[in-house]
Amino acid sequence: MRRTRRSAGTRGRTGNALIATVSAVALCSGAWLLSSGAEPHPPPQPSAAQASARPGQHDAGTPHDAGTPQEPGTPQESGSTSLPPSPPERLRIPAIGVDTPLMGLGLTRQGSLDVPPPERKNLAGWYEAGTTPGERGTAVVAGHVDNKEGPAVFYQLGALRRGTTIEVERRDGSVAVFTVDANEVYDADAFPDDKVYGAAPRPELRVITCGGRYSKETGYQGNVVVFAHLTEVR
Repeated sequence: MRRTRRSAGTRGRTGNALIATVSAVALCSGAWLLSSGAEPHPPPQPSAAQASARPGQHDAGTPHDAGTPQEPGTPQESGSTSLPPSPPERLRIPAIGVDTPLMGLGLTRQGSLDVPPPERKNLAGWYEAGTTPGERGTAVVAGHVDNKEGPAVFYQLGALRRGTTIEVERRDGSVAVFTVDANEVYDADAFPDDKVYGAAPRPELRVITCGGRYSKETGYQGNVVVFAHLTEVR
């Protein structure tokens, strides 16, 4: 799998620009399918219908107007407000039954995004040198699709549909609610770094796990990426 080599840096947009493609072997090995001995049943993958914006919407991963910060408890117009920095502590995706604590993630020595410990299959992580969810910019969350024991926290991520919501509990007591714009899958050797990790002037979120083609010899061959933007603060 392709592992772009980059160095660590400051948080925020500069930090995001330093993440390599999230195709780390630990995240994408497909350990459960490889060791089960049964006929593989890979996790759901995004359909073409979930990869494109609806007419009149912005494409995922493109710049938007971001407005001024607003206090928690106020409904958000799409892309119009942002929150001050505050670390995320929990992520929920009700549509696919995800309710997970979040740990901080850094970069590996090879320059790729690190991942939660594989034995903690129900734990996801966020890139703590980058944007915090709800803050203006692109926040990044990653988690395993499976481990050797079975499905993990983001096993159903590929089934997530446009228009569904992702909730992030923050340390300051607020809950940032994001609406899904697109759900896409990429081969590891064609991962669009700039689209996934690039700066955005409104609060955006990327949720990443393994996906794409599957091989018993090498595991998953790519990544599922959910694109979402802030639409509400509680």
